[in-house]
Amino acid sequence: MFFELIATFAVGIGAAGLALVAGHLSRGRLPRYAAPVVAGIAMLIYAIWSEYTWAERTVNTLPESVEVLVSVEEARFWKPWTYVVPQTTRLMVLDRAGVQTNPAAPSMLLADIYLFGRWAPPVKRPQLVDCVNGARADVSEAALTDPSQAEWMTVGAEDPLIGALCNT
Repeated sequence: MFFELIATFAVGIGAAGLALVAGHLSRGRLPRYAAPVVAGIAMLIYAIWSEYTWAERTVNTLPESVEVLVSVEEARFWKPWTYVVPQTTRLMVLDRAGVQTNPAAPSMLLADIYLFGRWAPPVKRPQLVDCVNGARADVSEAALTDPSQAEWMTVGAEDPLIGALCNT
């Protein structure tokens, strides 16, 4: 967040500098308030661009083995343009490279999902997935040693994690 604030100020200073140069080249035809107005508009445009491209930039930094399962789009009243085009604020991704199976229980999978949120640190959530029953559970020490000890949630085949792991 701090670096985005610095980048926003840098964009504003650069735009103000360009406005000052344009004012000098136009021999004073631009009004004196052009530089701060241009700086403010440039900073607003940069902030909007940064918000809308956050999800794409985040996914591009992840390895090829990662698959986006859920992309949450939201509109906020203090950002009226998001009612026209909602922005992505949260992502749930699956690390396919880390999926593990147990030969004794081939329908039971262990997978890592990562939860990304705008302005929030990423969270790793290991999940047990039961493809036969369409259920999943958060991993705990007890669940790793005995899956029957897990707190299973029956979510069905329409769940993004079940669909991604069990239908392939």
